Amino acid sequence: MFKKLYDEALNWAKHKHAEKYLCALSFAESSFFPIPPDVMLAPMALAQPRKAFRLALLTTLFSVLGGVLGYNIGYFLFDIISPWLQQTHYWQQYLLVEDWFKEWGFWAIFVAGFSPIPYKVFTIAAGVLQMAFIPFVLASMVGRGTRFFLVAMLLAAGGEKLESKLRQYIDIIGWVVVVLVVVGIGVYKYLA
Repeated sequence: MFKKLYDEALNWAKHKHAEKYLCALSFAESSFFPIPPDVMLAPMALAQPRKAFRLALLTTLFSVLGGVLGYNIGYFLFDIISPWLQQTHYWQQYLLVEDWFKEWGFWAIFVAGFSPIPYKVFTIAAGVLQMAFIPFVLASMVGRGTRFFLVAMLLAAGGEKLESKLRQYIDIIGWVVVVLVVVGIGVYKYLA
């Protein structure tokens, strides 16, 4: 089951419009979409290691542009989206991020590149708290860029050898991830 999905992901990664889809996903994820661009960047870097640097750069640039949209949503539209946000699982994350901004300012955006909290929550909070715009953009470039270049370069360095090893163990990895997600949801519901 997972081998078919894995093979399909690699096929999509080689699609002639894959870079456009990666850019669109990177932009959307930074302001409103729930799926991180890593799910496209990783197989694309693995399938086309020579393009890994370019792919990481595109992902970073469009993620930051999407972050600017998220910043503007927070800055101009927070009163409109706040009721909806309070009814989602993002509200507690938003409150935590708001505290991080108050305590660490600029550095909270840098950390956002590696945080399990979705980046869109950081971009919206930065707008709500009216973080200085230029430091916001610079921190986003560094934080997001570091993450995406790390992902792309590690996968590109693994190349065909990594691809064949992943394919060999993808079913086991897939089922382990499913079990971890189910256990994680159960623990979350139990503790909430």
